Amino acid sequence: MTGLGGLLALPAWRGTAVLAGEPGGVSLRTVVLLDAPDQLGASGAREALVVLAGPSWRSAPAWQLDALLRRAADAGARAVLLAGTDPLPGPTRLLCTRLELCVLGGEAALLDLATAAAVHLAAPEVASARAVLDVSRAVADGRVSGPGPLVALCARLLGAPVALADASGSVLHGDLALVVPRPAEPVVQRDRTAAGAVTARPVLLPGLRSVQRWLVARVPADSGPVAVGAAEDLLCAASTAVAGWLAAERTAVERDARGRAALLTDVLRLTGEPSPELRQRAAAAGWPLAGWHVGVRVRTGGATDVAGLRAEALRRSAEAGLQLVLAEHGDGWSGWWSTDRSPSAVEVRHLAERFRRLHEGLRQLTGCATGVGRPHQGPAGVARTLSEAADAALLAAGRPEQGRFLHVDQLGVAQTLLAWTRTETFEPAARSLLEPLLADPSLVQTLGVYLDAESSLSETATTLGIHRNTVAQRVARIERLLEVSLGDHEQRLALQLACRAVGPGGPGGPGGSGGRT
Repeated sequence: MTGLGGLLALPAWRGTAVLAGEPGGVSLRTVVLLDAPDQLGASGAREALVVLAGPSWRSAPAWQLDALLRRAADAGARAVLLAGTDPLPGPTRLLCTRLELCVLGGEAALLDLATAAAVHLAAPEVASARAVLDVSRAVADGRVSGPGPLVALCARLLGAPVALADASGSVLHGDLALVVPRPAEPVVQRDRTAAGAVTARPVLLPGLRSVQRWLVARVPADSGPVAVGAAEDLLCAASTAVAGWLAAERTAVERDARGRAALLTDVLRLTGEPSPELRQRAAAAGWPLAGWHVGVRVRTGGATDVAGLRAEALRRSAEAGLQLVLAEHGDGWSGWWSTDRSPSAVEVRHLAERFRRLHEGLRQLTGCATGVGRPHQGPAGVARTLSEAADAALLAAGRPEQGRFLHVDQLGVAQTLLAWTRTETFEPAARSLLEPLLADPSLVQTLGVYLDAESSLSETATTLGIHRNTVAQRVARIERLLEVSLGDHEQRLALQLACRAVGPGGPGGPGGSGGRT
């Protein structure tokens, strides 16, 4: 909004006089041209300058002018412009003071004054629209082809610092001093600081729940709400461009992830020597199949963006001293470390320590459970060590006392039980035990996760991506259908093994043994 004082300073308004009320502090948003009193709606003149452009109100009885001024004030008008600068009657001036309404008299043509006022009031919005248009054209014409130049363009158009930050609020491009007020809240934000008004806009992508980027700007403290609104409009236009670039990157990431997952599936199916075609694909991907391998399985849960976080997982593996092959695999990643010779016992122990460091780094990011396999040789050894790592990760998810990290050598009897659940003799018994649940696969899945999570409703809800109350309702239903108490240790063990056999990845469940991780 613009002050009435700004209008009185316009050259076109020279000769306009204040006839009643005080112009100081009067803010205006728009101009309303009025030919007749009945054109003034109940709320059609909010924060407006009402221009009485109809028949001369000067010649009308005083009571008619007073009635119109009352209606204008009731409609939200802050000022009224009349033709001529002759003084108003005393009672009318007192009325305007009481109504907090400023009345002006102009010597020039009222239509000319109204036009000059409308152009002046619309100037900030016009400037904002021009800035938005500049950003859109720069992106469409290819003059700005990346986030860095886009941030620089926005800063130049606003005359204020602008930055692009990642989901955590760390600045990637632009002014490093800018801070996202509340990065955990994916909504447009405003914050008032000593240096000015900070506005931040999240950049979201369809299908992803989390914020991908933040655009943030700081408008000087003395700029007023109009400047903040213009900054928000500009960040909105810029966020569309950033989202487009991120979507293109995301498409490439998901395409590569599908390719790695397909290649990993073929590697896991190996029982002997790979075909020449598979060797070529592995070589093209940089995956070593010869030599000795130690596998790792990281289970993150279904809500984790494993494709989007793979680069971060690789970075943290490098920090842990590991050069890994790492591929997206179901609800997490599978990968392996390779060497040309059989690693010694000491080397395996040191390697396990590095895998634990990797697990700790990823756990801060995803709350994962991690398992590590033994060293195995050759292309088929990749599948063997990853199978062991998958067993270890499966059990690690239910062992918070061990930090949800297990090496396969720590499994002992548990590994034997896991192997037993994959036999043809166990599967019919498991299916019979869970038969009341088989009509609803979500119940078998919930039961398996609930038992793995040591009966934690919250952890089960997080793993499945559903509400805690939904888990509680499913658990109660499971107990009714099976006629058991999940607090009984023996029944829990029997059901947990049955879920291994019948649940997803088990020999009797969806995906079968071939889909087991």
